[in-house]
Amino acid sequence: MADIISRLFLLVLSQHCYDEFFINFNFFDGPCLTATLSKVLGLGIVAGSIMVKVPQITKILGNKTAEGINILSVVLDLFAITSNMAYNVIKGFPFSAWGEGFFLASQTAVIGALVLFFGRSLKEALLFTISYLAVCVILMGGYTSVSVLWSLQAVNVPVIVVSKLIQAFTNYKNQSTGQLSAVTCFMLFFGALTRIFTTIQETGDGILLFTFVCTSALNGLIAGQILWYWNSDKLKKKE
Repeated sequence: MADIISRLFLLVLSQHCYDEFFINFNFFDGPCLTATLSKVLGLGIVAGSIMVKVPQITKILGNKTAEGINILSVVLDLFAITSNMAYNVIKGFPFSAWGEGFFLASQTAVIGALVLFFGRSLKEALLFTISYLAVCVILMGGYTSVSVLWSLQAVNVPVIVVSKLIQAFTNYKNQSTGQLSAVTCFMLFFGALTRIFTTIQETGDGILLFTFVCTSALNGLIAGQILWYWNSDKLKKKE
């Protein structure tokens, strides 16, 4: 039983920090406390990401419309998430540092397919899904070099900026956030903020850090629009 418990702790703690906490009883070791907090937050983000875009998906399915969701913004967002995930996988960074990418990419792909299905046709939705799966195989199946993936990660910043600004402009033009889920947007905002801290602690990768700083700011913009247009959407529903 004790062996099982120690193995569970080692999922979060390094061997050094485990020894400091449970053998030397040094519970106030600064570096270990910081590293453990980072690991716990990282795993928490991964766990939360399992459901982060589900409210958005259920909202589209429930209303049978993706009105107000810009498909170009979704595709660019998917590109950013997938290239980030592929870069982390190939670099061998710990799952706690990027694991949410898998769930966010899967859910974003579903949203993209639903936008095409309800807005255009089933054929386009299927073509989109198959194309995306093929891209994933190319990026993470050992067919793409690290240098190319680094370049894609560097391109992520302008892609994220364009993606979020397109959606923000769509919201501004409609004076409404349409079918955007408030729960999803705020979870993405706080998740990106937390990733700034965990990236510093777990990878120290400058390009990843800069990406999450930009993502936090732009997700904050979308979250702010949701609050700004909240009453506007309620009035439209009453009318």
